[in-house]
Amino acid sequence: RLMKLRPKTASVERNGNVEAIDVDMVVPGDIVFVRPGEKVPVDGEVISGFSSVDESMLTGESMPVDKREGDRVYGATVNLNGSFRFKALKVGKDTMLAGIIRLVEEAQGAKAPIQKLADRVAGVFVPVVIGIALVTFAGWLITGQGFTFALLNFISVLIIACPCALGLATPTAIMVGTGRAAEKGVIFRGGDVFELSARVDTIVLDKTGTITEGRPRVTDVIDLSGAGGDALVGLAASVESHSEHPVAKAVMEEGTRRGAVLRPAVAFEAKPGFGATADVSGVKVAIGNARLMSEENIEASDAASAASSRLSGEGKTAIYVAKDGRLAGIIGVADSIKPDSGWAIRELKRMGLEVIMLTGDSEAVARAVAEKAGIDRFVAEVLPDGKEKAIAELKAEGRVVAMVGDGINDAPALARADIGIAIGTGSDIAVEASDMTLVKSSLADVVISFRIARSTLRVIKQNLFWAFFYNVIGIPLAAGVLYPAYGILLKPVMAAAAMALSSVSVVTNS
Repeated sequence: RLMKLRPKTASVERNGNVEAIDVDMVVPGDIVFVRPGEKVPVDGEVISGFSSVDESMLTGESMPVDKREGDRVYGATVNLNGSFRFKALKVGKDTMLAGIIRLVEEAQGAKAPIQKLADRVAGVFVPVVIGIALVTFAGWLITGQGFTFALLNFISVLIIACPCALGLATPTAIMVGTGRAAEKGVIFRGGDVFELSARVDTIVLDKTGTITEGRPRVTDVIDLSGAGGDALVGLAASVESHSEHPVAKAVMEEGTRRGAVLRPAVAFEAKPGFGATADVSGVKVAIGNARLMSEENIEASDAASAASSRLSGEGKTAIYVAKDGRLAGIIGVADSIKPDSGWAIRELKRMGLEVIMLTGDSEAVARAVAEKAGIDRFVAEVLPDGKEKAIAELKAEGRVVAMVGDGINDAPALARADIGIAIGTGSDIAVEASDMTLVKSSLADVVISFRIARSTLRVIKQNLFWAFFYNVIGIPLAAGVLYPAYGILLKPVMAAAAMALSSVSVVTNS
């Protein structure tokens, strides 16, 4: 599935012409041309043109990344709105995507199966019981009770000690636990996941799409002209209606939410890496970053500078809106935290888990999200191999680590973790690399999954205790320890009833 993410063809300049060739035929040094909407075929360096590239599938970066001359691009990422030429540097098995494939394979191969607790108990219990039965048989023969008497006691010991309850202790609890989890939208891949989940002491969360929504939204509207926030958003949306940039879509969504009336925008001019300008009902509007304002000779007031600094400190992107050469306001855009993420993180902490956030986003964005979500420890600007390495380092410290993620970039870390938990709305690769899948895109289900896992393991241990306790009491009775003093003997039919009762109690407890 990872291999299928690669585009099959690449537009390469050969002999003065642009030819579509098989991507496997691209060699380092080739000049590759990428059009809007196409996937970048291999890794390389931009030599001309400008565009924004969606790299979320590889880096986890929620916002598109502007690419201009000298910037690196990676195979299988998606070119959004411009075209550019780049020089191929890494192809085939040397691309970042191919590296992710190798990391997943290596991490999956490093996983050791967990031996079930019931198997360990039964492995010792069964030979011991057979030995006790033989000793019982021999003992009664030696005391002169006769062959039939000795044989009946021998059979009673074997029957009452039949490890049905031990055999049922684990699968019945796992069956019920799996069913309850499925009702809550949590899919466990196997019984071993329950046991290991209950031992997890560290949980690592991806940011984009896991803690946050995974797409930019307008968070702040700061009006500096006195016209009001709705008017400011309407003005900005009128210009952004001509753009396909994700930030423009966020502004458009906010305009729709506020019921803004879009006015005709003419003379629209996109300024790659800066923003855009247009005339809206005779008013010249400029919308973009601080560099665009500088280019348009638009000065920011002290209030605007303070607002911009506040937004940056909160990990938000400041979008300036100016009309007729004067700053009219600022729109803050960010990848918002999911409503239930804060609660889920607090609950995980209450359960004794250390919560760590890993993200490909910048330090400022990561810090802002961590503070809002209540996370004390985070690592920012981490590429896929960095996430996998971070998980490996935590495991080397002796921790039992769970990783929650949703993207292709999380697959190596999900596979390396003791327990990989994939958000169901994420990529198929993340789901394939995980041990547990959350059908809904909610961190609250992570809390549910750990509660169910811990409850299931507790029930398994209770079942094993009762199964073993029955035998501790029943085996001596079946062997006839009370017969010499009280004449009490457990016949085979009674031993069978007692054995069945132990199985019923285990199933009922589950």
